[in-house]
Amino acid sequence: MMLTIIANASVLDKQGKLEKKHILLENGTIKSLVDGHVDLTDIQQEASEVVDADGKLVTPGFIDMHVHLREPGYEHKETIESGSRSAAKGGFTTIACMPNTRPITDSPDVIKLILEKASEAGLVKVLPYAAITKNELGRELTDFAALKEAGAIGFTDDGVGVQNAQMMKDAMKIAADLQMPVIAHCEDNSLVVGACVAEGEFATKHGLKGIPNESEAIHVGRDILLAEATGVHYHVCHVSTEQSVRLIRQAKEIGIRVTAEVCPHHLVLSEQDIPGLDANWKMNPPLRSKRDVEACIEGLLDGTLDIIVTDHAPHSAEEKAKGMELAPFGIVGFETAFPLLYTKFVETGLWDLSMLVQRMTADPAKVFGLNTGNLEVGSPADLTMIDLETEKVVNPEDFLTKGRNTPFTRWKLKGWPVKTWVDGNVVWSE
Repeated sequence: MMLTIIANASVLDKQGKLEKKHILLENGTIKSLVDGHVDLTDIQQEASEVVDADGKLVTPGFIDMHVHLREPGYEHKETIESGSRSAAKGGFTTIACMPNTRPITDSPDVIKLILEKASEAGLVKVLPYAAITKNELGRELTDFAALKEAGAIGFTDDGVGVQNAQMMKDAMKIAADLQMPVIAHCEDNSLVVGACVAEGEFATKHGLKGIPNESEAIHVGRDILLAEATGVHYHVCHVSTEQSVRLIRQAKEIGIRVTAEVCPHHLVLSEQDIPGLDANWKMNPPLRSKRDVEACIEGLLDGTLDIIVTDHAPHSAEEKAKGMELAPFGIVGFETAFPLLYTKFVETGLWDLSMLVQRMTADPAKVFGLNTGNLEVGSPADLTMIDLETEKVVNPEDFLTKGRNTPFTRWKLKGWPVKTWVDGNVVWSE
């Protein structure tokens, strides 16, 4: 028997209020939550380890349902091990990796390879998505049943939108029959060729071709209608526009089975914040207008957008040095996600702490049917301890990810994870 006691933890109760608890972990699960005023002397004698939280916040481990681990094929950017270590440092205990690897995750063998690598790393729980189409080319559907059998948790061509509506409808029909979700990168290619930033003031000022809002929203609207026709669980990736939020809200109101996610950078940054032609500010979807940011915030608060994801997308320094037009899209996100949102929204009184935690734990677990994401007896002991008081400066050189591509360098933030448990085992500690 392995008994761990996390003493003097600050936890959120069902009403979102903080209370003092001792958390007992046994053999990988939460054994009990004891009132924080109870004397632990007798219990401590039985414990293998006692960790004094000293009043720090302890939450369910964060769940990130949209990440890029790059392996196989792009190990110079990230590996499953380095990405998992970075995730653990950021307080994440479960992550779902996208299929735009090389080879594309479109066969059972690649699914099995990812699961094996994650098991060897022995850090966080890694859930692989499989591609909707072979090689993500949009021409031929993958074998959904075989991919599900191998361990895929859903189907997506993330990185590119499925351009053919019939192809998407066929995919949704098969996924619905298998009771699996379709996760969509929404982008109409005919509107974005050669573009690298949002259509707007920044693009005009620097003479760059812009990505218009409708390039995202057109696919969102199309896919909502296809989801209504097929009954599939349709999940929208990295929502970034006011139009998309509006369409998703309307779809939910009439009972279509649609869920959606939003990234920290689309909640805290707009195109007006971009300082110049630094490609560490280049991501897809791009940073858009303040109106779009406000719509995403409103959508998250009212539940139109169900969950927060990072879209963690590491690239090498050499690739990002190619400049705004030629560099690849994407920024890293694991190690700054919670501190960013805590500092920007909770510290300032705009959000409740409980809402932020819920959107990063219980809500993604609910959306994707996972058995974690809560602090309940019998649940997996996937936990994160967070220091809400200490302010630190973001320094990419301290990251555990291989990527240094972040727009948040030198930002002063609070809310840093200091210890992470997966199945009761410490996978990262400050």
